[in-house]
Amino acid sequence: MSFLSYPGSRPKPADLAIWALAALILLFGLYFVIFGSWLILLGGSWYYTPCGILLCISGVYLFRQNPVGAWSYLLAWALTIPWTIYEVGFHFWGWLPRLFGPTLIAIVVAAFLPRLLHNQKAHFDA
Repeated sequence: MSFLSYPGSRPKPADLAIWALAALILLFGLYFVIFGSWLILLGGSWYYTPCGILLCISGVYLFRQNPVGAWSYLLAWALTIPWTIYEVGFHFWGWLPRLFGPTLIAIVVAAFLPRLLHNQKAHFDA
């Protein structure tokens, strides 16, 4: 259970790690929304703004220790794959900058998913 639920309780290290991950994802999301919108105005790709919105949603829910944050990040990651294929085809070196970082974060998000599901179950049982 997260310390947000009970005033005076201390956060566990896993909760702090989830909040750090949430902050990172939220910052990426804000960056994508701001500069993705600029890119649209310049006639560029429409991928970044909707992806950024999804990342912002993910970050907010992860701060709340809600598994919707993990699922929304994993959705954004999964939607990045067809976008990558559309952008560069099946050229490996084109995939690397588009998928390497998001995949590393997806692995961390997936690793925290059991904790988030446990927190949600504990919240509903309380």
